Amino acid sequence: QVQLVESGGGLVQPGGSLRLSCTASGSIFIVSAMGWYRQSPGKERDLVAIITGAVYANATTDITDSVKGGFTISRATPKNTVDLQMNKLKPEDTAVYYCSGNVAHRGNWPSTDHYWGQGTQVTVSP
Repeated sequence: QVQLVESGGGLVQPGGSLRLSCTASGSIFIVSAMGWYRQSPGKERDLVAIITGAVYANATTDITDSVKGGFTISRATPKNTVDLQMNKLKPEDTAVYYCSGNVAHRGNWPSTDHYWGQGTQVTVSP
């Protein structure tokens, strides 16, 4: 199968920054979309930011309005990685952040399967 491995979570003060990274590995032909979701206890898992498109020139970026101006997303397609740079962090950004990937296996393109990372904790506290 496919594995998504996340890193970069931790504890930070309000106004600080963190950078999350995710790498997809396994039986992969093309990763057609990679991004980040987050979830707090008792809440649904919500989109933070995602890059869609297997070809760089055709890629589109979707960033949730609540984090625009502070968060940016970037992807290295040949390495199947996606990073989330989080600046101006606020306590309400505290959550488990999950990497998301839509993966096409060789011979099945354009059909894709979705995979989740195990999550990395981000805590923003004075």
